[in-house]
Amino acid sequence: MTLLANILIDGIAYGMVLFIIAVGLSVTLGLMRFVNLAHGAFAMTGGYIAAWLVREQGLSFYVGVPLAVLATGLLGALLEVTVLRRLYRRTELQQVLFTIGLTFLFVATANLLAGPEVQLIPLPPALSFAVDLGIRTLPAQRLLVIASGLLVVLAAFWVLNKSRFGVWLRATVDNTAAASALGIPVQLVYVATFAVGAALAGLGGILGAELMPLEPYYPVKYLVLVLVVVAVGGMGSIAGSLAASLTLGIIDTASKYLASDWGSLFFFLAMALLLAWRPHGLLVPRKV
Repeated sequence: MTLLANILIDGIAYGMVLFIIAVGLSVTLGLMRFVNLAHGAFAMTGGYIAAWLVREQGLSFYVGVPLAVLATGLLGALLEVTVLRRLYRRTELQQVLFTIGLTFLFVATANLLAGPEVQLIPLPPALSFAVDLGIRTLPAQRLLVIASGLLVVLAAFWVLNKSRFGVWLRATVDNTAAASALGIPVQLVYVATFAVGAALAGLGGILGAELMPLEPYYPVKYLVLVLVVVAVGGMGSIAGSLAASLTLGIIDTASKYLASDWGSLFFFLAMALLLAWRPHGLLVPRKV
């Protein structure tokens, strides 16, 4: 029972990190129809900025992290306005090639500015202690990760399904010309969506720094994991991304506990089986 509890708790925390990072990519791929393979670079950027602000500049964790998330969102908005919006009507291959090149630009910049060392984000005393759950002790930082993931889930559902902005986004994606004719600020919708996706990736990079260490090749190393979550969950599906993140996070954690010598074999085996079972998304019924 103790082993099972450890797998579930650590797997849920890992899955929440994957979800926070992947949900923005799911929206840009599924709703905006834009293949952004530089998404992991925003996760790394958020983590690097937070580490610099908290460790080097001496800011409080509770000040440095929001500033890092905001800065990552603004960087995403700046890139969308200056270069990425010119790629929306290009082919998927052109989008892939450009964003992969952008990823390696981020990698080289991180290596130049901070070196190859892993970047650590010091935790405040309130997050440095362990919580006794009876069956095990859990670092308070893991509880923060799980709670943040739940808040992101609720916020994403509300924005996309209940808010006016969600209506604008769906209308813009379905028919840009008609949406513009109806007075919807199409360009603002795109830049805001991209900025929020980048900010969420930055938040995931910060919260998951313990599980997914921050180093220059972070965007390349973890890109496949994020793409797997989006593919298994279904592009544009918040609920699917959450289900895929938790399922794959628990499976990957279980494999590390029970068969560490096999590496990530079970993670990718689970991916293949889930895609064969639900090729359009985990929560999308299989078409007969």
